[in-house]
Amino acid sequence: MATINTNTGLPKTGAPRYHFDIYAVVEGAQELYFGHETQVNVNIVETVRIAIDEGEVEKCYISPTKRRGVERRSLIWAPVQDEGVLLGDKLGCGVPHTCAQPDCPICAVYGALITSKATVEVMGQEEERAERTFIGRLVHGGGVAIQLQNVEEKQRAMHPSMMNKDPGEDPTPTPFKRQYNEPGLLYPIYNHCLSITEDEFSAVAYSFLDALARLGAGNPKGVKIYEGELLKGHEPLLVVDRYLVPLGKRPVVSPSEMRVDAALEQFRSDALTVKGTQVDTEEITEELFTRWIGDAALAYLQDRAATFAKQHLASKEDE
Repeated sequence: MATINTNTGLPKTGAPRYHFDIYAVVEGAQELYFGHETQVNVNIVETVRIAIDEGEVEKCYISPTKRRGVERRSLIWAPVQDEGVLLGDKLGCGVPHTCAQPDCPICAVYGALITSKATVEVMGQEEERAERTFIGRLVHGGGVAIQLQNVEEKQRAMHPSMMNKDPGEDPTPTPFKRQYNEPGLLYPIYNHCLSITEDEFSAVAYSFLDALARLGAGNPKGVKIYEGELLKGHEPLLVVDRYLVPLGKRPVVSPSEMRVDAALEQFRSDALTVKGTQVDTEEITEELFTRWIGDAALAYLQDRAATFAKQHLASKEDE
């Protein structure tokens, strides 16, 4: 009789594992293009249809899978100071050639897949890699804009590169149109981590913060964490949970909500509710649950991101 293997494959650690959640409302402070599909000479933004009592509405959308890709690449392209290389080059971990090693700070949370045995070169050394699947323990959600606002279409021109084009050929720019999400739209977004250590979460914090300035397809890019009323007045609409039991309300904004004031009040009320009670402090610690809110949540993410940089990127002289 064959022995059934019930191991998860995750290595034992000397540090405890937790679940982590990040909840945020981000603002597109400029026009943004989140690519969905291309028609003839027209680039279309991503939208979703939402059913409401009055029928159906269409809203702009930041795809969670595209956010995930930008975050992963922010780790792959992170600069390693002492060696003058990027972290992905140092680890031999990229897209689509992930390394699938449990000690890789990228694959450990984002997952990886090697479909067939291969020999890869990592920093000048050859390395054999067998087929392997490494299930990611970070998932993404949200991204539906709050406001019901039509996309904006603008004329653009694709300029041919004379470096790659015969000078005798027609250098006339090719006109096309592109749709954009209008400035000022608010997008609730969420990241959820399953059974990771604080060190592993440091990679999540680094990529979450670093990717904000790089979200978007084409140019321009970038969103910011929206600031609104929480406990101390104007603060980032941001919540971070670390827990074994989810004792706090989840600050998730309904995709059908189109009123900004109502959506932000829903986020605020849920952010301040733990075990059915409204809290009055930015760090709530229960036996099996910790929540950081607003400025405290941002400070916690920044601290974990700095830990990641010190461990994997910073010059040894800076430590």
